[in-house]
Amino acid sequence: SPFVLFLGWGDEITWVQTYEEGLYQAKKSNKPLMVIHHLEDCQYCQALKKAFAENEEIQEMAQNNFIMLNLMHETTDKNLSPDGQYVPRIMFVDPSLTVRADITGRYSNRLYTYEPQDMMFLIENMKKALRLIQTEL
Repeated sequence: SPFVLFLGWGDEITWVQTYEEGLYQAKKSNKPLMVIHHLEDCQYCQALKKAFAENEEIQEMAQNNFIMLNLMHETTDKNLSPDGQYVPRIMFVDPSLTVRADITGRYSNRLYTYEPQDMMFLIENMKKALRLIQTEL
């Protein structure tokens, strides 16, 4: 099952299978899409996965407020790699299907990178994604 690849990020999270399905669900449910790019053999991804899975607030929002997509390969959509194809990276797409370039991490050289110690920052960005939907749509 392809779902085995997503184990470790949060067992209660429902994952969509493709970016296209994610966009469809985001539009249909009026929830933001959260895209996690990672690779199985990347130690930074493994560390991020652990911190992500152990954070209750992130897990609750991921389960209830977001459409969740886990990508272990690059999509052809250049909007998902505006500053390169590094991993891990976490990006937000709003229900109007806009990749949010205004929701970034702490590092100017890799805008969408989060490190294990950045979970409070990621929580703020998840809340920001939810707020933007309410104010813009």
